[in-house]
Amino acid sequence: MCKSCGGPGPELQHITVTVEGMSCGHCKNAVEKAVKGLPGVLAAEVDLAAKSLQVDFDPAKTSLQDIKDVVEDAGYTIA
Repeated sequence: MCKSCGGPGPELQHITVTVEGMSCGHCKNAVEKAVKGLPGVLAAEVDLAAKSLQVDFDPAKTSLQDIKDVVEDAGYTIA
């Protein structure tokens, strides 16, 4: 539910994708910062050991392709 208007909130999507090329804390921070900068992204968390990225986002504002593009712009690849 929307806190400001009382109407239904956005339908959020949760995805987990594999990201290749990450090996350290700097990589983790770079990917998380890039994804969190997209409109509608509420959370982005990297698990280095699993080579995964979990994202909660509003698909009306951001798409999976947008997420893939910013990850690739940061120098990594979604497998």
